[in-house]
Amino acid sequence: MPTLSNEPHHQRHVAESFGADADRYDRTRPSYPDALVRRLAAGGPDVLDVGCGTGIAARQFRAAGCRVLGVEPDARMADLARRSGVDTEVAKIEDWEPAGRTFDTVIAAQAWHWVDPVAGAAKAAQALRSGGRLAVFWNAFEPPSGLGEAFTAVYRRVMPDSPLFHRPTPNADAYSVLCGKASDGMRETGAYGAPEEWRFDWERHYTRDEWLEQVPTFGLHSQLPADKQREVLDGIGAAIDAVGGAFTMGYTTVVAVASRN
Repeated sequence: MPTLSNEPHHQRHVAESFGADADRYDRTRPSYPDALVRRLAAGGPDVLDVGCGTGIAARQFRAAGCRVLGVEPDARMADLARRSGVDTEVAKIEDWEPAGRTFDTVIAAQAWHWVDPVAGAAKAAQALRSGGRLAVFWNAFEPPSGLGEAFTAVYRRVMPDSPLFHRPTPNADAYSVLCGKASDGMRETGAYGAPEEWRFDWERHYTRDEWLEQVPTFGLHSQLPADKQREVLDGIGAAIDAVGGAFTMGYTTVVAVASRN
């Protein structure tokens, strides 16, 4: 069990590293299943996007007919979100003030692990109308058989003393742990009904270059020395070349969701 200091929401240096190359993050990170967006958008048009980053999920909800306000602690990411048309305020959700505004849905896409799960759920409850939903979700990767093992071997070779990289693409079960923590936070506030977990399975095809462009945007990769990051990319590129230069990544989007009392 991680100690409190190892909880992701205490690791601000990692959480705030993504904005160093916000453009790369925006163009390479995957979006979210349309079925998930439609299901949540059916709850009403007003959406608050917590940790909206560059606006990847927010733009999907806008395309589904929603009015979206983003809250993002990194000004660099928020600036890119605004440039793509997403109204965004710079703040951590724990410190943000609704100022009387209410929403039908509060979402967090690939971001809730950077939020204190109790304080964040409590603030979301302040911003939700009665019956509105808090939905936090993550994309879990599952490389095809053989390729995932090859990726792991690269990390073990380049970073043998770092268990953080021994499974570089956490699977759906790993993200279910985050969903469980999120659900516990919702329960602790006393402001929500019983949380549920939803799952959406989908796939995306990647060329070698498309995947290699995305890898540096993963958490903790920005903390690698330049020579180590180059070794990781070269090794992963060689592994993809060995299977024909492209592959289909399996995704599961895992969701923790609860309705406000």
